[in-house]
Amino acid sequence: MADGKWDEKFKAFLKQYYWEEILHLGNEYPEQRSIIVDFSDLEMFDRELADELLEHPDEVIPSAENALQQIDLPIEKTLNDAHVQFIKVPNKIPIRDLRSKNLLKFIAIEGMIRKATEVRPKIIDAAFLCMRCENITHRPQTENKFDEPKFCESEICGKSGPFKILIDQSTFLDSQKLQVQESPENLKGGTQPQSLDIDVDDDLAGYSSPGARVVINGVLRSHQRTLREGKSTTYDLVLHANSIEYIDTEFDELEISPEEEEEILELSRDPEIYNHIIKSIAPSIYGYEDIKEALALQLFSGVPKNLPDGTRVRGDIHVLLVGDPGIAKSQMLRYMVKLAPRGVFASGKSASSSGLTAAAVKDDLGDGRWTLEAGALVMADMGVAAVDEMDKMRSEDKSALHEAMEQQTISVAKAGIIATLKSRCALLGAANPKYGRFDRYEGIAQQINMPPALMSRFDLIFVLLDTPDETKDMKIAQHILSAHHAGEMSEQRIHLPTSKVTQNDVDSRMEVILPKIDPDIMRKYIAYARKNVFPIMEKEAHEHLIDFYMGLRKMGEGKDAPVPVTARQLEALVRLSESSARIRLSNVATIDDARRTTQIVHSSLKQVGVDPDTGAFDVDVLTSGTSKSQRDKIKIMKDIIRTVGSRHSGGKAPLDEIYAEAEAEQIDRGHAEELIAKMRKVGELLKPDNAHVRLV
Repeated sequence: MADGKWDEKFKAFLKQYYWEEILHLGNEYPEQRSIIVDFSDLEMFDRELADELLEHPDEVIPSAENALQQIDLPIEKTLNDAHVQFIKVPNKIPIRDLRSKNLLKFIAIEGMIRKATEVRPKIIDAAFLCMRCENITHRPQTENKFDEPKFCESEICGKSGPFKILIDQSTFLDSQKLQVQESPENLKGGTQPQSLDIDVDDDLAGYSSPGARVVINGVLRSHQRTLREGKSTTYDLVLHANSIEYIDTEFDELEISPEEEEEILELSRDPEIYNHIIKSIAPSIYGYEDIKEALALQLFSGVPKNLPDGTRVRGDIHVLLVGDPGIAKSQMLRYMVKLAPRGVFASGKSASSSGLTAAAVKDDLGDGRWTLEAGALVMADMGVAAVDEMDKMRSEDKSALHEAMEQQTISVAKAGIIATLKSRCALLGAANPKYGRFDRYEGIAQQINMPPALMSRFDLIFVLLDTPDETKDMKIAQHILSAHHAGEMSEQRIHLPTSKVTQNDVDSRMEVILPKIDPDIMRKYIAYARKNVFPIMEKEAHEHLIDFYMGLRKMGEGKDAPVPVTARQLEALVRLSESSARIRLSNVATIDDARRTTQIVHSSLKQVGVDPDTGAFDVDVLTSGTSKSQRDKIKIMKDIIRTVGSRHSGGKAPLDEIYAEAEAEQIDRGHAEELIAKMRKVGELLKPDNAHVRLV
């Protein structure tokens, strides 16, 4: 088919399907330089033309652009450099399946942007001035290597230079290189994600940032590798992008249709909305309503505030789950990552500080300069970062989290790059106790291998204990087995052609583990709330939070009382109340929201910040690892050892006498042994032999 025929066909197609977009482009040109065409429209218009586009894009795309540039507009403007971008191309190929047969075809690839270089001008038409006769020669630059003229084109001159390039008469395009890596969820086991270089130019350049999930449509080309010895026989693949579609949008960018908006508003009017949302989070896990409620609040998040003095108060809620093994912590984390629009999952032992924050790497796209590669917390910007096994992280890696959690930025000073990256994400952590299971009688901080300063940054900390309880265990067992049964039936129906299981059987069994609200609608509901709802707290709610906070602080008055909570917990209360109002899509945080919040915080503190000896709230258990009553008991023990030691030569106090004295002071033997071990660890006691101790 001749080129001209395609021009006419495209003209007819564009006028028929995209006339309004062309008028809009005419108004906005040259700021907007492209018109976006849905491939399915082209297929409806002319199947043959659509197939030609996939097979011979290098001939068809210029035709489409010619047609667009030739269309007569009702305004005085010509679209000389306008482009046609094709989206929703059916020819989607995984990066690892690209083969030589795909060369020069129009294809789509999907993945996550790993690196993006700066946008730089690329010369496409160079003007050369002959220094002898001043004749100007134009050379189009199509290859990667710069192409200079061999001889002057003037008939009089014809010499071989020298030539000088004229920048003002040459034509430049903005260009950028991207590196796209396969999405981690599509990987087969044991394979490393493969990546592909992408060339983007003109109006596509400069919009993509690392971490974005994209589908890139374009023409697959090859560039010959050059070695020191000359040219290689192996070619590198490069995709020349024609259009970029963003899949993984932030909460704010999810598109919500009017019908969905109506459904969202309908849901929010339901008085049972809290229960519905709790039942939509990890429905395959039985129970844990209070934790699921906290996770729901984390998804909706409080309102981030920018204060007049330039400080930013975070709205994101950080939650830490600590517990015995086998109680589905990791499962909850995985589910949250699926539900959040930008969820990143990392596991403590395998994540390094640069993997969480940012790594400085030698750039292999451009000229070998150092560039920053975003880590997990930066990739999760405006979403949720789930970090499993936080207790197994190395201490220097944990310190990378401090700034990310409170200021929500990540400062990097590596390899001559000083930068601050944003990481406005909610952190959901999971950790196991040091010795596998919790010891009821020891403070939580000694049992979790995490620095107190990091612990205090979490708004809510839940301790999940695995305590046998007949009725509860029965329900959990039934729930797990019915979930497995539903899964078994579904798998058998899919894989065994002779199976007697019907779809109805599967559906009826699956009901147990189906979320109350469909995950897609749930995401849109959250997005709608975060975008459109900004609650203000009522006076009563204010007073309720202040009373709760003051009530807890009051326990800390008096010389010997512990400090129950710090101001950080008050900020957490505010964030949680705002989030609770957002769940109802209400712009007012009422006393009910405040009560719901204080109840969650109370149940969280009750598990965490309680002195095991006295039962009183004590924030020191959390922040320093030693409760007030323990510090007092250590003082009593010291006095006992000092008194007993003074009766014996060399200050050596026999242990039996110490234990007897301690019992008189209401400290039982087991506790006394523990306290002595603690003091030896700190270096306050010496144990010259097995039966004696002596103060240092």
